[in-house]
Amino acid sequence: MDALGNPVRFILTAGQVHDILQAEDLISGIAFEHLLADKGYDSNEIVTFIHQQQGIAVIPPKANRKIQRGYDKHLYKERNLVERFFNKAKHFRRMATRYEKTARNYLAMLTLVATVLWLR
Repeated sequence: MDALGNPVRFILTAGQVHDILQAEDLISGIAFEHLLADKGYDSNEIVTFIHQQQGIAVIPPKANRKIQRGYDKHLYKERNLVERFFNKAKHFRRMATRYEKTARNYLAMLTLVATVLWLR
């Protein structure tokens, strides 16, 4: 997502696959100053990768971390833009009910919905 909550890139994974496996591919080649993500993306590898990309990780640390890492709590509040995008996408019946059974068709419909939302 960009700073306005518009999607920039999608990578579709299987339902049982954790999103963190695609995180580096998702953010590679995109310029950013801060990267906001939820606790699910809190790993040393991802935080290091973000710093290598000259960015600042705004990811709250998991409760089980031995050494808790700091993050910008005020800036993290903007992560709700991601949740709002998914809420808007679910207003499109085909997305909410998942009529598309193949990954290719679902990704095509998601791209179409994202395009419509960009134009609003």
